[in-house]
Amino acid sequence: MAIPLAACGSTQPRLDSSPGTDYLVFYAAGGQDKALEAIETSGGRPLSTEPRLGYVVAHGVVASFLETLSNDKAIVGISTDRPIGFTSAAVQQQWAAAHPEWAGDHVDARRPSLPEGPAARTGTTSTAAAPDVAAGRKSASRKTAGKKALEPLAARQWDMKMIGADRANTIAPGDKKVLVGVIDTGIDGKHPDIAPNFNRALSRNFVTDRPKDPNGQPFDGPCEVRTCQDPVDADDDGHGTHVASTIGSPINGKGIAGVAPNVQLVNIRAGQDSGMFFLKPSLDALTYAADNGIDVVNMSYYLDPWLFNCPNNKADSERERLEQRGIITGMQRALDYARSKGVTLIAAIGNGSTDLGRPRKDEQSPDYPKNTERTRAIDNSCLNVPTESEGVIAISGLGPSGRKALYSDYGVEQTDLSAPGGDVLDGGGVSTSRSILAAAPTAVMRATNKIDAAGRPKTTEVVRDCHGGQCSYYQYLDGTSMAAPHATGVAAILISRFGRPGPGGTSMDPASVERLLYSSATPKACPVPRAYKYRYFGQEETHVCEGDTAKNGFYGRGVINAYKAATIAP
Repeated sequence: MAIPLAACGSTQPRLDSSPGTDYLVFYAAGGQDKALEAIETSGGRPLSTEPRLGYVVAHGVVASFLETLSNDKAIVGISTDRPIGFTSAAVQQQWAAAHPEWAGDHVDARRPSLPEGPAARTGTTSTAAAPDVAAGRKSASRKTAGKKALEPLAARQWDMKMIGADRANTIAPGDKKVLVGVIDTGIDGKHPDIAPNFNRALSRNFVTDRPKDPNGQPFDGPCEVRTCQDPVDADDDGHGTHVASTIGSPINGKGIAGVAPNVQLVNIRAGQDSGMFFLKPSLDALTYAADNGIDVVNMSYYLDPWLFNCPNNKADSERERLEQRGIITGMQRALDYARSKGVTLIAAIGNGSTDLGRPRKDEQSPDYPKNTERTRAIDNSCLNVPTESEGVIAISGLGPSGRKALYSDYGVEQTDLSAPGGDVLDGGGVSTSRSILAAAPTAVMRATNKIDAAGRPKTTEVVRDCHGGQCSYYQYLDGTSMAAPHATGVAAILISRFGRPGPGGTSMDPASVERLLYSSATPKACPVPRAYKYRYFGQEETHVCEGDTAKNGFYGRGVINAYKAATIAP
């Protein structure tokens, strides 16, 4: 029986006033017709289909719909399509009342630009502020081996020196034909140290801000635009901008240089302003990357609401097990689809200080809505997604000494490569300079009270760099989220060198990219003794490294090496 459905692959959930919930219903291979029949038999109603990934968006009443549908053999997983793809008329009206300057129905409304303060207008920089750029400016007169001037803040980029990116930039800075997708909270495409490489035309936003969660607790906060869907060159969190900057900030005499300063950066937003990432936007982002010639994507996140997705955990309800199966199945299908279309997949391994091969408990899930977390026992059948999904290259984080950072997850099965992620505790005392410096949106720095009314940094975590009357900001951050983009940048260098003409400009088999990432990495053995003790603030924590120099739980197949990637033979 033919059922009229919305357009295939629709990225926007359908509004429905009837009681119940929308679900992503994943079916077995070739089972779309059976799934549609099962949905109707269970009292549900199909809204749209996504045959590329094998699921149906359906509407059903929780109590009866899930219970009946879960027993059908055609169904392999059911995940809630959380209501984050639209904004209610009430929210739009509230926003319009608060922002009369945006009267009218502007679907693509842009927020007013924020004033940069006196320094931006005069080009002066206060060297009295703790995070001044004087030291960085002095470095601009020094030369690299390639006779090119360093960027003003290059002296602060210990991470680029660790992986040889400072040298690689002079011989293999990447190619404009290479498209790097940043699946994150957005990218500040107007940032002076991102704008030259930002591809606005290809960028997309697959989420819509939600001011509050279902329980009325603050979630994303007030919408910045009437539609509650931010423009594609905005990042109200700062996380995605930092990631993009590490990958590909240009060599332009401003701020810093990324690992691959000549590649194009594409915002494929799947993260909320709150920093959370849900299944449907991630599926849409990966599908979009696959169908639009993106060469490599960076995923510095895990899928909410479950830190670990357990398909058969007795501690979870049947509904929760169905949701976690849906996340595992749906994300794997999206990753497989992207990889089949030439997208190399790179992810942060995680910041839980956990051996992912021996997880014991999860105290953070489910993390949405707020205050629903509970402690549950878990085991190695529970997966951190997308880090532990097949076909994904997982990156652990290192401090400036080269040791695995305290926060970084690890595991001999899970860690593929390692890269600098920063670690303020790696050395005596605490030092911000041991973190990773990259671009930060001015609006976020102002909103988080990290700069004053005149635009001067109020904390050593923020650095300002001003040129020709224009100031830009950079912030120090730690995390495997910061480690992964270093590897993504190296992948972009390899694709630039060895890719062939293809969709979007160039293309390279992800398996070949992965092989060259591994062969160009610098092998690093486990510490001696293997049970490494981290001591901080009177506490002690032990992480055990398993494996050998060729592949181990702390460093994987080694530390990424941009310079070797720039010079290695295919």
